[in-house]
Amino acid sequence: MFHGGGDHISKRAVNRYAHPMAETRIRVDLARQRLELLAGDEVRASYPISSAANGAGEADGSEKTPRGLHTIAEKIGADAPDRAVFVGREPTGEICDAALYAGAPERDWILTRILWLDGLEPGKNHGPGVDSHDRYIYIHGTAEEERIGTLASHGCIRMCNADVCELFDQVEVGTLVEILEGKPDAEA
Repeated sequence: MFHGGGDHISKRAVNRYAHPMAETRIRVDLARQRLELLAGDEVRASYPISSAANGAGEADGSEKTPRGLHTIAEKIGADAPDRAVFVGREPTGEICDAALYAGAPERDWILTRILWLDGLEPGKNHGPGVDSHDRYIYIHGTAEEERIGTLASHGCIRMCNADVCELFDQVEVGTLVEILEGKPDAEA
């Protein structure tokens, strides 16, 4: 069983939604601020992340990170350079350096690679009012790598730029992504 803050997602449920390449999947633990790349039950890689400053939730406009089963709907930026800036999922031609960041530190910087998520659970993270894809929920690189490991995003899952490049190359469109609220290690 997969566990997430009172939610129990069975392997059968995961398999029902799984892509034929479901041997490889992603598990995001919001309480631990970790993303794990799994092959079967083996953790192949583990990365620190930054999820929403507003916590976990699915509602449109909440700026919260949605929970539950998702899939990678699109992979964007395969040939983009490190720290390439994206707006509306299109590269701007800019590379985010300290000077560019200093000019707009409040901007929600989306850098390097984008894995666009699509919710798989109708009424929870898919459909009117809660749709992760329509909310533009991504796994992406960030200009604020120093904030990785803390709650800092606007709903997306931020990663260090080198880490998102590595992850991007190991997953495909259709890869299952399981986002769990979990419990902090101190409470487990």
